[in-house]
Amino acid sequence: MKEKFIEFISNLDLFTKPDILQVVIIIFSLLTFASLLFFIWGKLKPQANLAELKSRTNSWWLMVVFFVCSALLDREITFPAIGLLSFIAFRELYSILGFRDSDRRAIFWAFLAIPIQYYLAYIGWYMLFIIFIPVYMFLFIPVRLVIIGETKGIIKSMASIQWALMLTVFGISHLAYFLALPTDIPNFKNGGQGLLLFLVFVTEINDVLQFIWGKLLGKHKITPSVSPNKTWEGFIGGVISTTIIGYFLGFLTPLLDWQVILASFIIACSGFFGDIVMSAVKRDLGVKDTGTSIPGHGGILDRLDSLTYTAPIFFHLVYYWAF
Repeated sequence: MKEKFIEFISNLDLFTKPDILQVVIIIFSLLTFASLLFFIWGKLKPQANLAELKSRTNSWWLMVVFFVCSALLDREITFPAIGLLSFIAFRELYSILGFRDSDRRAIFWAFLAIPIQYYLAYIGWYMLFIIFIPVYMFLFIPVRLVIIGETKGIIKSMASIQWALMLTVFGISHLAYFLALPTDIPNFKNGGQGLLLFLVFVTEINDVLQFIWGKLLGKHKITPSVSPNKTWEGFIGGVISTTIIGYFLGFLTPLLDWQVILASFIIACSGFFGDIVMSAVKRDLGVKDTGTSIPGHGGILDRLDSLTYTAPIFFHLVYYWAF
């Protein structure tokens, strides 16, 4: 048993790819520093409003641990694990969108699409992976709803089921497909694991930096009726900072310098869009969080809202540029 455990540990990409090890150490060091900083700050200034910063840091701990493990563990574990995130996120969204009782049969088929989508990612069937939900499920779900025979509210159900699938399954499944990308291209020494870590770190640090810049300098609101805390100062400061950080993490990717800069900029912008889109949905439905999957921090989708936008966009940028 001891020998098998040692063999398992020695085979982890954390030890065979020093660049990934370096980034993992940096990420956990930053998280530890942030946690200690907010703890000491709270002790020295009890009146300081640090609840949001602490909440974001704590939820980031959970996200980082999950995705670092996903990047390092065996594919047979990683794909079902990320697929489980899609399942939970879809269930959270389904539970707050207010579907009709008659929609349950169609929603069953939507849930069934999750393992199919991740299997397509696992075997690397790119062409079917990118059209299965946007084309085949888009056409199939309305037919299943029509067969049920309840036409009142059917347009809302058609649109809501398809949008939920696109957001929580199609978008998030690109995180898994990074690990199925071929590695026989130049400068791809860190493989899909490096791309996954790059995307998750840049997306999450962008969320944190936009929040911090907004708190420090924010005056001009972008979408006051949707997300009152979002300001132009926070958005611009976060985008610039994220683009710079992304550039210095470019060694995780097979991209050229200018491609890394552009990709980091696009990730920062699209992450913001994913955030405010989900904020608009929750405001329309009158809910604060999409669920309670993470006690004290809302649902899984509350933590993945930015990644639902950044994952497919970054994936296809990389695929176009490098493959």
